[in-house]
This record gives sequence, structure tokens and C-alpha cells, in this order.
Amino acid sequence: MDQQSIDAALRARAAKVIPGGMWGHQNATRVPVGYPQYFSRSEGCRIWDADGRSYIDYMCAWGPMILGYGDPDVEEAAARQRAQGDGLNGPTPRLVELAELMVDTVAHADWAMFSKNGTDATTACVTIARAGTGRRKVLVARGAYHGAIPWCTPSVAGVTEEDRAHLVYYDYNDAASLEEAAGSVKGDLAAIIVSAFKHDLGKDHVLPERAFAHAARRVADEADAALIVDDVRAGFRLDMGGSWELVGVKPDLSAWSKAIANGRALAAVTGNDRFREGARSIFTTGSFWTAGVSMAASIATITKLRNTDAVGLMSASGERLRAGLQAQARKYGLALRQSGPAQMPVFLFEGDEDRSLGSRFCVEALNRGVYFHPTHTMFLSAAHTSEIIDETLEITEEAFKAVAHVHEELAAKAG
Repeated sequence: MDQQSIDAALRARAAKVIPGGMWGHQNATRVPVGYPQYFSRSEGCRIWDADGRSYIDYMCAWGPMILGYGDPDVEEAAARQRAQGDGLNGPTPRLVELAELMVDTVAHADWAMFSKNGTDATTACVTIARAGTGRRKVLVARGAYHGAIPWCTPSVAGVTEEDRAHLVYYDYNDAASLEEAAGSVKGDLAAIIVSAFKHDLGKDHVLPERAFAHAARRVADEADAALIVDDVRAGFRLDMGGSWELVGVKPDLSAWSKAIANGRALAAVTGNDRFREGARSIFTTGSFWTAGVSMAASIATITKLRNTDAVGLMSASGERLRAGLQAQARKYGLALRQSGPAQMPVFLFEGDEDRSLGSRFCVEALNRGVYFHPTHTMFLSAAHTSEIIDETLEITEEAFKAVAHVHEELAAKAG
């Protein structure tokens, strides 16, 4: 059997029984040819595809893995709870323990609620804001992604204008734009929702400017509306108290998911007392939302993140990777543009409008054992030690060399 046959066979089978063979952002047809679709196992910061090839993983299961795959403390906590029970007629004591831990950890939180997906959490935030204010309009940054559901999905298929009838758009980091949007719905503003930072696909990532963040807080206060921080993607990677702690702003509501349970399905909403009654008054539920195993895993995850300064470790590793990549790019005459937080990077190449150069680099790295993404936010975990970064840089050295060689040949032909 050839090296690709298991993955190829699974894709062929899937095409018969799954629309499109796969769905959403994890569909391998959205990345360059050569990326695997199916994976067989993982450990630490490494994954193995269905054909047995291993990679140092810089997607971390698209964000959920923050301590590393199979972290022993998290796995022990999950196994202990699994032996006692998971989905029962009501929640286990882990529900209360986790809510207490979230309130103790997140700077703005007076209470917490739980669900399973990031989309659940962002949608609940919007619903709570509307319940708490009695108003309809929500300000959303142009191009922002807050989940896969009609009110905010980037898709247009199956979505009606009515689904988004009460959204009003502003430009991220543009206080004047935000104020204009708020002014256009004066008297009917329920919420302003902001991403932890601007992370549009295939574009430079942009951190929030302090002046913009404080303007958002002021505009929300003046309207007695909710300021919502969508921390689904960045939660606990930038600051344990919430990502906008870095700009000195506390939201009224925050949405969490991805990394809060080190890979197990869990999401959360945290809020302040201003919106406690709104949260109490809405009806939101799910068959698996109180399952105990993921909550036990989350307690172990958050506790370990706090006790080990994981944010600092991830940041240091990210800076080590960023410096190494930049030096290698300069060495081979390639203009690499890196942005975003160091522990949640994206890198693009100057002049690479069709992403062919970035795609080629990522495939060269993939073929040598490093899994990058050419356009999406990437993620470091606490398992990405300095030794792993150095191993990565040995591989990217060869990838840059290969890309530079091809780049020179194409430039010579064009000349």
C-alpha cells in the first residue's frame, strides 16, 4: 500500500456518506494539497496521521489543546470522573467547583454558565445581553467570526437577511467607527461584541489598541449595554484573567471554549452582576452540557495553567519560534511577515497575494514533520518547549531553503 492510501481510502468512503466528505474549517480541501485529513493518535505536541507520519503540531486541534495532548493530570482527573459518571440526570459536583474556579480566575466574572461549543457561548452572550437590556441591536466588527450559526456565520448559504437584521457593523480598532455605529441605533443597543484580537483569515492579525478598547467600554457604559469579549479562540493563552486584561478593560460578558478543558468539549459564559438577572431569565440548554468528565478535565486544566505560568511559557516559546523564523527568512531572502500574539501566530509572505509562497513553505515544512497552517491562526501549547522549538527550527531551515530555491528559479524565468 502506498503512503497515502489509508487517508485516501477514508476520504473516498466519507464522500459517499458525508456531504462534501468533510465540513467546516477542518476540511483538508481548504489547505494545500498534501495535507492529511485523518489522524490516528497524538502525544504532547505531536500528532500522527492515519498513514503513520508524525508532525510537531502548531494547530493544537485548532486551539483546544493548551497543555499538550494526553496531559497526565488532565487525563487522570477525567478518568476519575468517568469512573463515577459523566452524563447523569443532573450535573455532578464538578459543575459548582468549575463555576467557582472560573469566578476566581476570570477578572470580571461574578458567575459562570456552561455549554459545549464556542458558538453556544457567543450566542448565549448575545441572548443574555438582549435579555438584560430589553434591546435588540448588536455591534459586530466587519469580517469578525463569532461562530457557525446564522446570526454570525461567514456563510451566506441557508442564511436569510432576517437572521442578521439586528447586527450593525463597525471597524475593529476604529473608535470613531464604533461610536458612529452606536449612534445609529441609539436607544436600542444591547451589546458590543469584540474579538480578543482581530484574527481574520489570511490577513495580518492585529492586537486591540488600548484607546479602542477603552472607547468600547465607554460606549457600552453610556448606552447601559453589554460589552462582550469573544475569548473562545484566545482564552487562557494570553492572560488567565481574560484577554482584554492586557488592555485594562473588563467586559460585562465573555465567551470561552477551545482550550478551557484541554481538548474536551466544553464552553463557558462568564459575566458580571449587571447581567446576572439576564442570564437567569433566558432558557438555554443542551443534552450534554452538564456532563461531568469535561468539567473535571477543565478544573485540572485551569488549575495547572495557573500553577505553572503556562501563559508565560507559551509566550516565551512563541517568541523563540518567531525570532528563529524571521532570521531564517532573512537568510534566504524571503520577506516573512509575522503577526498576532507570539503564542497564537500567523505568518504571511510579502507580495504573496495568491498565497502560493506561503502554501509552498507550509507543505515543505509538513513533508519534513511540522504542521503549520498557511492562513489561519496557529496555536502553541505548554508542551511546545524550547527543545521542541529548536527541533522545529531545524526543519524550517530546510523548508526555507527549498522555498528560496524554487522562488529564485521562478524569478529567473520571469526575468
